[in-house]
Amino acid sequence: MGDIIIRGIRGATTVSRNTSQEITEATQELLNTIVYENDINLDDICSVFFTVTKDLNAQYPARAAREMGWTNVPLLCAQEIDVPGGLPQCIRVLMHVNTTKKQDQIKHIYLRQASRLRPDLTDK
Repeated sequence: MGDIIIRGIRGATTVSRNTSQEITEATQELLNTIVYENDINLDDICSVFFTVTKDLNAQYPARAAREMGWTNVPLLCAQEIDVPGGLPQCIRVLMHVNTTKKQDQIKHIYLRQASRLRPDLTDK
């Protein structure tokens, strides 16, 4: 087995409406998929940084993680840079994990309309 190192895992998803329920469900789907696809144990998650586009303010994505039992994981939310023509209603995540995986073994997850952000990763 290799040395344990901190790696970043990226992901994103979208919602169709700015509601607490949709933001919670989409965030939980994204986090569960990242955890499953990368075989992550909750204790190995160092921190999670979320951003949302300016059109999403009905709920903190971090609250969705707390509702999943992620009570000891440091979580932070911020607003994404408002780039003209950018993908609307988007939740992005950067998860830091302790792992023995190499960089090219990490599976970054882009769901729903966010798959357009990284077609190089989602078309595989």
